[in-house]
Amino acid sequence: MTDANGVTDAPDGRRRVFLDIDESDSGWMFVVVAAPTGVIYQNQGGGHGCIQYEQEGYLLPFYGGSDAKLDEGLNALFVGELKGWGSRRLDWPPNLLDRLRHEVAELHIYGSANRDDLFAAPLILDESRLAETDEAWVPVLSPDGPGFLVWRNSD
Repeated sequence: MTDANGVTDAPDGRRRVFLDIDESDSGWMFVVVAAPTGVIYQNQGGGHGCIQYEQEGYLLPFYGGSDAKLDEGLNALFVGELKGWGSRRLDWPPNLLDRLRHEVAELHIYGSANRDDLFAAPLILDESRLAETDEAWVPVLSPDGPGFLVWRNSD
C-alpha cells in the first residue's frame, strides 16, 4: 500500500520511498548512503530510458537555497553532452569521465553521520562502480561510505 507521501510498505517489512519531487525546480539532490535501514529509496534515472533505480539506506541532502541549481553541471553533461539517453554501461571517453569526476567533486555534503565537525566534505566518484552510472544515478563515495548521488531525471 502506498501512502500520500509515496511511501510503500513492502511484503518483507521494508519501506520503499520514491524520490519524485517533480513540482520542485530547485535542483534537489541527495546521496542515498547504502545501509541496512529497512528503507529503500527509488529514483527514476537514465534520461529517456526512465529506469527505476533503488538503494536501501538513508539520505544525505544537499543544501543550496531555493534558487540554487545544484544539478546544473551534471545536467549539462547528461542532458547536453549525452543527449538525455542515459549512460548505463557507457565506455566513458576520458574527456567525459574527467567532467563527471569534476562535477561530482564540486558537490560538498553537510550532515554526514560519521563526522564530528561542521565542514562540508566533497564527494568522490566511485569508479569501481562506473558501469552503474546513469543520469540521476551516480555511484559515489561519501564520508559515510558508498552510495548513489541522485537528482531529478531530465525526461
